[in-house]
Amino acid sequence: MLALEGLRVLDLTQYEAGTSCTQWLGWLGADVVKVEPTGTGEPGRFSSGPDPDSGYFVYWNSNKRSVAIDLRQAEGRDLLLRMAPHYDVLAENYGPGVMERLGLDYETLRDVHPAIIYASVKGFGGDGPYASYKCYDMVAQAAGGAFSMTGTPDGPPMRPGPTLADCGSGLQLALAITAAYVQKLRDGIGQRVEVSMQEATTYFLRTLIGGQGNFGEQAVPRSGNGFGPAQNLYPCAPGGANDHLYILAVTPRQQEALCRTIEREDLIPRLGGGLQIDPENHAAGQPVYDEIAAWTRRHGKYEAMKILGEAGVPSGAVLDSADLFRDPHLQARGFIENVEHEQQGELRVLGCPLRLSASPVESRAAPLLGRHTEEVLRADLGLSDAEFAKLQASRAIEVREGPLSSR
Repeated sequence: MLALEGLRVLDLTQYEAGTSCTQWLGWLGADVVKVEPTGTGEPGRFSSGPDPDSGYFVYWNSNKRSVAIDLRQAEGRDLLLRMAPHYDVLAENYGPGVMERLGLDYETLRDVHPAIIYASVKGFGGDGPYASYKCYDMVAQAAGGAFSMTGTPDGPPMRPGPTLADCGSGLQLALAITAAYVQKLRDGIGQRVEVSMQEATTYFLRTLIGGQGNFGEQAVPRSGNGFGPAQNLYPCAPGGANDHLYILAVTPRQQEALCRTIEREDLIPRLGGGLQIDPENHAAGQPVYDEIAAWTRRHGKYEAMKILGEAGVPSGAVLDSADLFRDPHLQARGFIENVEHEQQGELRVLGCPLRLSASPVESRAAPLLGRHTEEVLRADLGLSDAEFAKLQASRAIEVREGPLSSR
């Protein structure tokens, strides 16, 4: 049995913050029904090009079913309100005020389904001075502090690579929904759940802030790629853009193992003997860094990682996105999965990072727009043929029976 089997989710999400949340729930076994606009589907379908089933959408919408409803029409809105009592959760991440304008705010949903868990991701939350501001991932990362800590000490703030504000807020909302669902099973009550992308971003900053014993007295300075020679990025052979290794030798024992492995035990006293976070003192460690780099440059990144890893030195080869699909460790663990997509055929994708010993977790391909409209509406609402035909005639719904390219 799947871990969240029995949990039903109405998914009114778009792009990434909300879709990552519902993807987690789908991976864990929830029945996630994605409600998309008729005609085009949610805008994330086109984020990586003109193909409505392109990579961006496919990656964030696995393990879901798609129902196409025009919520701007009275018929579509009423249809959603009729569906709501059949679900435990409604999740959304529309811009400020959109759900209210559609007449699908929390109070309205609660009236038709008092036990609903109404879950929202908003850029800056539902109240406060910034509540009405529109937001995307990098906006939230800037306002959440991540930019200020990324980059070199003598350079400007830098855009982080991962979309931590989007998928980070989605992950946190998935946890909050699961907690609310446990409470609902115990007490029978629903509730409103909210995550702010700005606030969610700050969760990932606690190590740097707390590592300096900082409680708001000063800004954490940028430190580039490291905090000294024992915690830094090193070049490897043959010298390509991503031919690098990160070494994080924190304890005295790890630092001693590093020096013995590269046959430079004379460097042990110069490494500091423990975790040294001193971003303003890079120059003092440069000679030691150069000595360690002389060793890493003679080895490929995988080879260097193997040698140091087997010696007990924490280190990681810098894998680019193509390397991930070829990585023997990820392949051996079954993390690289093959899914069959109706439009794209067989796709190799990065799988779910969760492992549950008593519950299977696997990826299913993202749905075509409206693929499950008839299936879901007939099962949930018991629509007659005449009722279903009337909805189709009003264009309040859309039924997809093949790839979008066949239109």
